[in-house]
Amino acid sequence: MFREILDLLFPPQCAACRRIGSGLCGECVPIRSSAVTRTLDTLDVYSLGEYYGAFRAAILAIKDGRRDVAEALGDRLASIVKKGTVLVPVPTLRSRVWTRGVDAVELLARRAARASNAEVQTALMCRSGIGQRGKTRASRLESRGRFSCDQSMVRDRHITLVDDVCTTGATLEDCAGVIREAGGVVTGALTIAVVLDKRDLARPALSRSRH
Repeated sequence: MFREILDLLFPPQCAACRRIGSGLCGECVPIRSSAVTRTLDTLDVYSLGEYYGAFRAAILAIKDGRRDVAEALGDRLASIVKKGTVLVPVPTLRSRVWTRGVDAVELLARRAARASNAEVQTALMCRSGIGQRGKTRASRLESRGRFSCDQSMVRDRHITLVDDVCTTGATLEDCAGVIREAGGVVTGALTIAVVLDKRDLARPALSRSRH
């Protein structure tokens, strides 16, 4: 009831085009079962789209605390999640969760899992209080050891990481490394958006399949 009253007084707007009606409209980011693929050093990343336009606007909105946009993106992410997948969200710094009022990546993962009959394990924790936002590309790539992992949640399990955006890939590689050290098998990563590098752009068209 409270949510309905809020929607009546402050109707949701699409994060990309500002159209009234929902946090993210179907015209700006349609639901689809294909993915853009980027290959990192040790894992493949499957994303709904490239990090510009509507996807960039949506990512910035969830970083500003837009829960409705995160829920809409989670529903779209579900289209490339296989049933029974174990999803592990990349953790957000606690200080940012307090500021934003929501851990958008965990919300993404849980929303996607609910819509696809997958499982979520919050196995990763931030070890360092220093995030990646605002860092140079070189500094991001050098960042290691920022996460710890609950071994009991991942040991001998096949894990798919979840994050909002993949830029350099350093965060996903860091998370994959600690999961492997804890005995888990990382099968890949899912993100809403991705920045493709020259190697990805130079490859022939990649097959798009449900992950």
